[in-house]
Amino acid sequence: MIKKIFFQLIFFNLFFFREVFAAESGGMPQLNPEFWISQIFWLTLTFGILYIVLSKLILPKISSNLELRKSQIQDNIEAADKQRESSETKLKEYENIVLKSKLEAKNILGEAKENALKEINAKKDTLDKQIDEEIKKAEQEISVLKKSAPDKINKIAKETVSEILKKLIGAEINNSSISAIVDDMSKKNGDKYYDN
Repeated sequence: MIKKIFFQLIFFNLFFFREVFAAESGGMPQLNPEFWISQIFWLTLTFGILYIVLSKLILPKISSNLELRKSQIQDNIEAADKQRESSETKLKEYENIVLKSKLEAKNILGEAKENALKEINAKKDTLDKQIDEEIKKAEQEISVLKKSAPDKINKIAKETVSEILKKLIGAEINNSSISAIVDDMSKKNGDKYYDN
């Protein structure tokens, strides 16, 4: 490898110097050795000024811009990380709030259901008591009516018989006789109706 590079350098130098001498004889002044010193001076001066301008003016601005961009990018990345962490914590808080709300709603619904059942049962008990009282009152009234019904029926029967006989015969009949007949008939036939 080193031999190859060495031969390439020798070949390049031979070719370069051959071309230089050929150009000198052909009239190319930049390849004329008597102008080389001035060319080297101006080359050094030009590249020196260019180096100073680049190193003192342009490159510091470029490097400061690069550093500024780098710091801005780093700040943006840190801000994005903080925002992501903040959003993750807020999301967790939101999920916890939703979970607590669901549990509270479930508890409230359960309590409301229990309260409604208690109220329904209490109203049902009250209504059952009222119905039982009404039934007892009705039974008492029925028993009172049962007890007083034969007397009323006998009375109506006596009046009706008295009126019918009065219209048939045309004369009034003794009420005591009609009462005895109605009482006798009611004792024979009426007991089977009133016992029920």
